[in-house]
Amino acid sequence: MSDLRHLSRQFPHAGRVQAIVLRPARDAPALSVERALALPERGLQGDRSAARPASRPGGGKRQVTLLQAEHLPLVAAWSGLAQIDATQLRRNLVVEGLNLVAARTLFADQPLVLCIGTAVVLQLTGPCDPCSKMEATLGPGGYNALRGHGGMTARVLQGGEVAVGDAVRVEVASPG
Repeated sequence: MSDLRHLSRQFPHAGRVQAIVLRPARDAPALSVERALALPERGLQGDRSAARPASRPGGGKRQVTLLQAEHLPLVAAWSGLAQIDATQLRRNLVVEGLNLVAARTLFADQPLVLCIGTAVVLQLTGPCDPCSKMEATLGPGGYNALRGHGGMTARVLQGGEVAVGDAVRVEVASPG
């Protein structure tokens, strides 16, 4: 029988980046792109998170936002919509085939990271709660439709290019 420490680092297969969304400025329309450059301790180049002052120690916990692709139809249904486009929810990376909540570290001495493509490494930092703008975006009740399904926030530990279709794997972080 496996213990919780072992079970929490087992994933049946890799996920995949389904969409990449950049938010150039607050309240500006979000843009869907095929590839983006992840900047260490900053975020995605072209996104407003990466444009924040470099003086911010550690770059903050919300450098990149991730959304579970499988949640899009649920949020649409709860909002009374036929479908939702990922740009409407303004999360940077839409990932399919991998439970993002389970990829968050349970044990401090066993940190997990997301490895995307061949170079990018992200550390999940917490839930990405919806903002009040979701009422205008999704209609009345949109905020509550997204609660618990708003995705995760992350820090960029190692930068590089992210492209739609890239594999997303969960690994135990290397020491140091």
